Amino acid sequence: QVQLVESGGGLVQAGGSLRLSCAVSGSIFSIVFMGWYRQAPGKQRELVASIIPSGITGGSTNYADSVKGRFTISRDNVKNTVYLQMNSLKSEDTAVYYCNVRLRSGSLVWGQGTQVTVSL
Repeated sequence: QVQLVESGGGLVQAGGSLRLSCAVSGSIFSIVFMGWYRQAPGKQRELVASIIPSGITGGSTNYADSVKGRFTISRDNVKNTVYLQMNSLKSEDTAVYYCNVRLRSGSLVWGQGTQVTVSL
């Protein structure tokens, strides 16, 4: 069992920054993939950023083209937390952001979501 608790969303002006946090608890050793997704109204959920938490490719990251150079995903293995630092925010970044992990079994676990609203 893995549990995810997100925090850090809110309202910010365009050009501003926010940092999302996802506290992970439970069977952390079973996690093979960690990511942040977002879903805007009327749109499909999309993968924004991902990180491989351990192993040979541990630490490797991947980003959607729309956020490259502006967002950074990172993890703190001591605090068991994954972060999404979001800079130079745009109105089109407005969405509900979800933390996600994939377990070695193939199961997916989702956080409850946190709203990010970017005003013009």
